Amino acid sequence: VQLQASGGGSVQPGGSLRLSCAASGFTLDAYDIGWFRQAPGKGREGVSCISGADGSTYYADSVKGRFTISRDIAKNTVYLEMNSLKPEDTANYYCAADPPSCRAFIVVPVGHYWGEGTQVTVSS
Repeated sequence: VQLQASGGGSVQPGGSLRLSCAASGFTLDAYDIGWFRQAPGKGREGVSCISGADGSTYYADSVKGRFTISRDIAKNTVYLEMNSLKPEDTANYYCAADPPSCRAFIVVPVGHYWGEGTQVTVSS
């Protein structure tokens, strides 16, 4: 199982980015996939999760209405569309697979598998 996050970068407040999480070694319907982030000196924060079974989506309150998680089964890739970005969204973003559940992942973002992160910096 491998997960590769990409798509990070530097944007101004109010800008947008789309992160990608390319999965290999399994199909997206096998596991829930979540995004978490970690800023310097802070703990992990669950951001969003998409159910493997039915594609249901879950969001942290801090990103609800601004971020959208989706998946492309054919490409075996999960996306995180981030709009109206704020400086407090600055962090290293990681994708993870097979958490205990998506609801649990938002609260305690752990999973059996995760990959390298991609840096998002929001600054004017």
